[in-house]
Amino acid sequence: MEEDVSSQAISAGNAASAPAGELRLHEFQSRIFRNTRMLRVWLPPGYGDRENEGRRYPVFYLNDGQNLFDPATAYIGVDWQAGETAARLIGEGKVPPLIIVGIDNAQKDRPKEYLPYRSMYPPVLRPQGKRYPDFLLDEVMPFIEQRYRIVRGPENTGLGGSSLGAIISLFTVMDRPGIIGRLLLESPSLFISNRQVLKSSGGFRQWPARVFIAMGTKESGNPDRDRQVVEDVRQLEHDLRRSGLGDDRLLVKIDEGATHNEREWAKRFPEALEFLFAIPQSS
Repeated sequence: MEEDVSSQAISAGNAASAPAGELRLHEFQSRIFRNTRMLRVWLPPGYGDRENEGRRYPVFYLNDGQNLFDPATAYIGVDWQAGETAARLIGEGKVPPLIIVGIDNAQKDRPKEYLPYRSMYPPVLRPQGKRYPDFLLDEVMPFIEQRYRIVRGPENTGLGGSSLGAIISLFTVMDRPGIIGRLLLESPSLFISNRQVLKSSGGFRQWPARVFIAMGTKESGNPDRDRQVVEDVRQLEHDLRRSGLGDDRLLVKIDEGATHNEREWAKRFPEALEFLFAIPQSS
């Protein structure tokens, strides 16, 4: 189904600081979407050490993989610094060693793949997003699990993204419940497709064990629109709270003055990663 044609190891992070882990690149062919993209697999410090040969790791799948690890491939030249952040939090004992998988978007077909419903803005009349859960769960996840030492189960599996990448993440956990236990929604475009994904959340109950949602107050620069996107996040929060998610499972951050870009998402990533994958504190 998929051919692993490249497994090039490159450094990730600041070599002058704590060990930065390792980033491997895989060219990945999808039968479901009938295209090819890169998977960017960040391995935590010590993954390849002899003493860790039998160890298995939680995994965090993130959309728009181009934007996670390298400013050279990131939109507007700013990346999330996901590898550096994870390495630091692991070194500080705040999160366990984990694997981060960046799933590259389909570039010009990104809106089609990330939208499950028709949309006027952006104009997508033939959306393919309803195929995304199968793409992730039946293609990407098995590919990773065959090549890396992954510990399975929802408590060890995260998914997230920003903007449309957040929308398809939200859709996926509702479409295939019980598989993803950690969910990151950065600046989710909940207004898209006449708020269809947001409307679906009202009747959903099988939410992941932990959810982090963040939205800036100046995402668009239009005051009315900015108020609406914040209200949409508050509506989603209401639905999650009504489903029983307390403060131990849900963290919503309305970031005053923050805009809609990679720089803001990078700033919030440490808090998100720590909340979603925090090591339980012994009493």
